[in-house]
Amino acid sequence: MSTSFLPDAGQPEPVVPPPAGDGAPPGGWPNPGTAFRLLLGLAGIGAAMANLVPAVLTLSIKASAIDEPRATTIVSLVVSISALCSMIAFPAFGRLSDRTTSRWGRRRPFLLLSALLFAIGGVGTAAATGTLALVLAAIATAVGFSAATVALNALVADQFEPLRRGTVSAVLGLSLPVGVVIGLFLAQLVSPHLNAMILLPAGIGVIGCVLFAVLVKDQQVTVVDRTPFGLSQLVSTYWVSPLRSPDFAWAWFSRFLIFFGVAAIQAYQAFYLMRVFHYTPDKIAGVVFLSTLVLTGGALIFAPIAGKLSDRTGRRKPFVIAAALIFGTGLLLAAIADSFSFFLVAVAVVGIGQGVYFAVDIALVTQLLPDPANPAKDLGIMNLANNLPSSVVPALAPAILAIGASAASPQNFPLLFVCGAVAGLLGAALIIPIAKVR
Repeated sequence: MSTSFLPDAGQPEPVVPPPAGDGAPPGGWPNPGTAFRLLLGLAGIGAAMANLVPAVLTLSIKASAIDEPRATTIVSLVVSISALCSMIAFPAFGRLSDRTTSRWGRRRPFLLLSALLFAIGGVGTAAATGTLALVLAAIATAVGFSAATVALNALVADQFEPLRRGTVSAVLGLSLPVGVVIGLFLAQLVSPHLNAMILLPAGIGVIGCVLFAVLVKDQQVTVVDRTPFGLSQLVSTYWVSPLRSPDFAWAWFSRFLIFFGVAAIQAYQAFYLMRVFHYTPDKIAGVVFLSTLVLTGGALIFAPIAGKLSDRTGRRKPFVIAAALIFGTGLLLAAIADSFSFFLVAVAVVGIGQGVYFAVDIALVTQLLPDPANPAKDLGIMNLANNLPSSVVPALAPAILAIGASAASPQNFPLLFVCGAVAGLLGAALIIPIAKVR
């Protein structure tokens, strides 16, 4: 059974006959229209709000409320452990999703699971009074985000032919920064009521995923259609051979390095603004919202342009390389910022880079999958490159922040941003050897 989308605001694009080896469903890709993109974006925005608003803002405030002197250590512990659990979940959910024979389809059950976990994570975070409770709540939220991301990314590969994935990739990629800025705006509206700041984004994440799960018609796989599963398939759940799939490996390491830079500014922006520019906790929500709004504005302007140009030219690599270079430049500017206004300029440059990157990267990756007919498992492995930096950066950050520290400047945030910029620039270089995609 091929996938399609039932309620659509416009006519779906014509079904395209499947080229051999591209993993097309029987009868070709449905290439659904506007309504699918809209609800895909809403689900992505909700998932981003539920997962990233805590990472950018509320987790830092909650940790400060639990134990202010140890707040940065608590955040590093919580983020590292929850990111590790999310990393384990990505490929596992991908493998399970590809093999799910539910009459509901193979992606919808994981959207519903993500909604349940977002609810548990939000309530748990609001109720937490100690580090352990905060860790457990963060695990639920992070694993829920893994389930949502696996399902949403796989639906792009399930439903769109390769050369029509640029614009839908832009929609899904932009859902991350848009979700953050909307979530921070809502958090600012209810600030300083911390429980409301936590529960409102989580609730919207639940609604977005449930709504898309209810309305999307998902591909159904029978037991006969499933590929065999044995020891080698179990091992390969967490492994793609770089010798057999070198382009996939180059893309993985490139994404890892670029998201290292994303994690450097995302996880520590609130602390940076509080401790370098001396914003108080009651003001930080508004300041972080403003900087995120600037970042998202840059992304919103350039991502749709990049997605359309990429589809039109059939080229992905130049856009990803340019995005990484722009992003790295923005982080270097953030490292030397001597005022909040300068920091906003740096964030705008970071946003342009992120917008172009998010617009094209998902489309590029879906064209490099070792098994296009079963994309979720390999997309799950690729998503490890997104999440692993969220664990690595907090683990390395205390040591980096301590380098060159003094009584006047006890934490070296500029050096952390420089490390992120260097990682982003190296990530751009690793796109060059990819041969399968132009």
